[in-house]
Amino acid sequence: MSTPLLSLYNRLQRWPAGTWLFSRAVCFKAPYFASIAPRITRLEHGRCECNLAELTAGLMVDASLPKGMRWIPKGMQVQYLAKARGTLQAVALPAQPIVVAAEGYALPVTVSVRDRAGTEVFSAVIDMWLSPAK
Repeated sequence: MSTPLLSLYNRLQRWPAGTWLFSRAVCFKAPYFASIAPRITRLEHGRCECNLAELTAGLMVDASLPKGMRWIPKGMQVQYLAKARGTLQAVALPAQPIVVAAEGYALPVTVSVRDRAGTEVFSAVIDMWLSPAK
């Protein structure tokens, strides 16, 4: 299964600057994220690696979303675990498989942010609400 977002990501990966171009396209669609200059390093069904928690969780859900479903973030719990310095990488993983459903359901997404040394500096659980598209 491939969503339009995931298809775009995969097409752009064939180009030398594909990852950079995809990251810029995401910022064009959601200008809020341009202020932090995200770099999406990996995107696939059920996983996204990036340099920011909210963006990583949202992209992972969007790339994994079955046709006919939509999502919205509903809340977030965070823990600041260590001082963050330099380049950071965030990995988002869903608590359960993302599936088509007749009714809306909650999907917790765990995001771990690590520094270059691999130390986890930030942890979050972002509560997404998935529901059938109208």
